[in-house]
Amino acid sequence: MKKISLLAIAFLMSVAVSAQKWTLDKSHAKLTFTVTHLMMSEVDGVFKSFDASITSSKDDFSDAVFELTADLTKVTTNNDMRDGHLQKADMFDTEKFPTMTFKSTGIKSLGGKKYALSGNLTMKGVTKPVTLDLTLLGTGTNRQGKKLVGFKASGTVKRTDFGVGAMPGAVVAEDVELRASGEFALN
Repeated sequence: MKKISLLAIAFLMSVAVSAQKWTLDKSHAKLTFTVTHLMMSEVDGVFKSFDASITSSKDDFSDAVFELTADLTKVTTNNDMRDGHLQKADMFDTEKFPTMTFKSTGIKSLGGKKYALSGNLTMKGVTKPVTLDLTLLGTGTNRQGKKLVGFKASGTVKRTDFGVGAMPGAVVAEDVELRASGEFALN
């Protein structure tokens, strides 16, 4: 029994040691959303404060875990009145729920540099599974010798699934497109 326990501990330690942590280079990253207004124009929003990381033990990122946290109190749509409304209880309710989070639960290669990234998105206290389109933009090394990787992700969520906004879909569309891209450096 001791032999099995020691082997199990050794295996878990080797997995933990081989996992690599990649941190977001915030100066080379963005997180945005787009929603249709009155069925005729698009409103873009920018998450001005967010962080993300990747943990992976494989060079091809086939076992990668992506995590993201965005500060919903720092969202801008370039309209002060709308930005203020986004903070209210009927929208993001940032007094109670100041952050939005995503943690991946699986990644599936679609060939080439394309992947389907599944995970849990939490907003306004509601967690729902989502699948994002993920593209590996490239890998390399910076001038300081750090290994880098770049990804972009996009997907569509229904705002009302998360309790965001009570207005009809003809005023503000149900579907909200999320987009993220960024460079990550190996720690």
